[in-house]
Amino acid sequence: MKMKNVSETPVENRFRPYHIAILAVLIVGTIFVARNEHGRQDNVPYQTEEGSIFGTVYHIKYQYKESLHDSIQARLKDIDGSLSMFNPTSTLSRINRGESMKADSLITCVWNMSRSISQETGGAFDPTVAPLVNVWGFGYKKRQIPEKELIDSLLDLVGWYRISIHNGNFCKEDPRIILDFSAVAKGFGVDHVANLFRNMGIENFMVEIGGEIVAQGTNPKGEAWRIGINKPEDDTICIKNDLQEIIEVHDGALATSGNYRNYYIQNGRKIGHTIDPKTGYPAQQSILSSTVKAPSCAMADGYATAFMVMGMKRSQDFLKEHPQLQAYFIYADEDGQYQTWHTPHFYETEKPE
Repeated sequence: MKMKNVSETPVENRFRPYHIAILAVLIVGTIFVARNEHGRQDNVPYQTEEGSIFGTVYHIKYQYKESLHDSIQARLKDIDGSLSMFNPTSTLSRINRGESMKADSLITCVWNMSRSISQETGGAFDPTVAPLVNVWGFGYKKRQIPEKELIDSLLDLVGWYRISIHNGNFCKEDPRIILDFSAVAKGFGVDHVANLFRNMGIENFMVEIGGEIVAQGTNPKGEAWRIGINKPEDDTICIKNDLQEIIEVHDGALATSGNYRNYYIQNGRKIGHTIDPKTGYPAQQSILSSTVKAPSCAMADGYATAFMVMGMKRSQDFLKEHPQLQAYFIYADEDGQYQTWHTPHFYETEKPE
């Protein structure tokens, strides 16, 4: 058999199979590197930020080439300067004192969201509940059980419908009405920092303020972020950290509300800080801890509070009609034992639509 001389093969065809193989390897390698950088980006470190804001602490972890401490602080300062009841110069404080009724963009956004949650939950959540919270001893007042007459008089100052915004200014039916966004401010602050990261193209991060969380992408181990839900054990000094459940989150916002860390005992009676805006009294429901996943952390924060007031049956019925929300409740049964209930898709790792 005559062997074909390699030199007789046209130059343009001689090495084509090898070129194709090498090119394929290079393409696959490029795709692998691109995917690696798009996902975990192993060569980019995770940064950690910790501090205090809104009377609580925050923990932030994100994957970026350098610290964004100053940018994060600027975002948190914006929230504090707008929504804080503890900052005497904040927009909210000035409005509550009647010094200025001018609404900035942040407080307007939070007001509109709070009003919507109030309407949808039949007033179980209400940003004007502050006078009642104070008189029960969870604001600036002495901790004592108030007289019924006082509660009834303060109910005239509670109700989201008693306040509105016209031409950028808050208008109150009564100048004594006080706005309090404490139930959503932490979640809104978390969203504000998370949006900073998203706008910068950061894909892997976890932002937590006082237990309210937005997590996206993966943790430093390349895994989903693992978030713990505390057991609702009575603990006013925050030293008990036993976990009831651990969930994984790739892209989601969640918040928890409960009375197990903010309460006092008066005449043998446990007084929790979640006040029912309709009755003026602390909510007496079987739900001990309400954890909500929602499209935003501020929404999760607000609905988690509302469900503490609404109780199991009303909350379960509400959640059936609002699939964009997922919830996990720890409640006490008739024997006082802890039980849990959750919506069908609570354990899904992605953000609710």
